[in-house]
Amino acid sequence: MGTRTGGDRVIGYLRGLVVERRSVGDHVVELVIDVGGVGYRVLVPPQLAASVVPGDGEVSVSIHTHVREGAITLYGFATPDQRQNFELLLGAHGVGPALALAIVSVHPPDRLAEIVSTDDVDALTLVPGIGKKTAIRLLVELKARYDQLDVGAGAAILLNRGGPPSVTADVSQALSQLGYGPDEVRAALRALPREGTAEELLRQALLDLAPRR
Repeated sequence: MGTRTGGDRVIGYLRGLVVERRSVGDHVVELVIDVGGVGYRVLVPPQLAASVVPGDGEVSVSIHTHVREGAITLYGFATPDQRQNFELLLGAHGVGPALALAIVSVHPPDRLAEIVSTDDVDALTLVPGIGKKTAIRLLVELKARYDQLDVGAGAAILLNRGGPPSVTADVSQALSQLGYGPDEVRAALRALPREGTAEELLRQALLDLAPRR
């Protein structure tokens, strides 16, 4: 068993025998993994759970240790990339572990990178619990996070695809799609600084507009 200290990441990896498996939701399965005589309860995507049979061989999982209000929950993933995507999603506004797990269950890491790079709102709304407005906002946040984190060469290539966008037009369009009226959009654009990426300026515009609603 590997361990890491600091923040909410305590256990980073587990290898052991699956002794129990039960579904606890549409996109969540709980495994009990025996590691040296200690049973760890781990929540995993259904795809991972489908590949194991209780009592039949060892399983290796990358672990995210989630600590909140004194409760410790382990989330397990087939690969470190899938765990990293889960942790990246957790940093987005309004995304908790349940929704993050649903997203990585529906979209594998490479596909999620492509969705973010191409602003594929429809693909993100395939995840239960994500509507169009949430998808648009989430795509903006994820683009900034993918740029800052090492999510693999494939994601980096996807995110750098295409030419330079019209920043003001992108922000205006995104605000309109989120339901803001022309007057609100114009006021938000006037208040924005002259420099910044579309993602940065849209986040600022949403902060400025929030008190008005």
